[in-house]
Amino acid sequence: MNTLINKMQYDIDKTAQNVVQLLYGHNIILNTAESCTGGLLSGAVTSASGSSEVFKVGICAYDNEIKKRVLGVSAETLEKHGAVSAECAAEMALGAGKVSGGLFETKQKISVSVTGIAGPYGGSPEKPVGTVFFACSHKGGLDVLELLINADGISAEQKRQYIRLESVRQALILVSDTITTQFD
Repeated sequence: MNTLINKMQYDIDKTAQNVVQLLYGHNIILNTAESCTGGLLSGAVTSASGSSEVFKVGICAYDNEIKKRVLGVSAETLEKHGAVSAECAAEMALGAGKVSGGLFETKQKISVSVTGIAGPYGGSPEKPVGTVFFACSHKGGLDVLELLINADGISAEQKRQYIRLESVRQALILVSDTITTQFD
């Protein structure tokens, strides 16, 4: 399993460096809002050389009160759909963009969010462990993605780490895809 985790981390580092280069090349800033990844996405981006030019704010909103107060996720969304939902991910991404407000008016902005159930416990039949929602707000609108990250065959101790790392990798891929489809 350590080999798998090491390979994932290498892929994340490589993808994050590519994302930073794309952001820089397109004069775009990135904001993040994270729940289940607990800051790992922001950490991956800021580990890449040149990130200080393109990364402006990362919010780890693990608690629902922070999602509401800082990111502007509505209480109705949390009650009706839950923190692990497309609706919550969308509001988190939009909220992350609002936090940086008009501070960086000369640049385009992308905000990405991730919220899910990393496990190894806590899932339900409707939302099993590995259910993760991503949202990316950008000049052309808002994209939302739902994934079920399969961690079958992985020990309970390592399942959580695997799901969190794969969520980071998928969020970076979403940002990269958004840049190449919306800004080229």
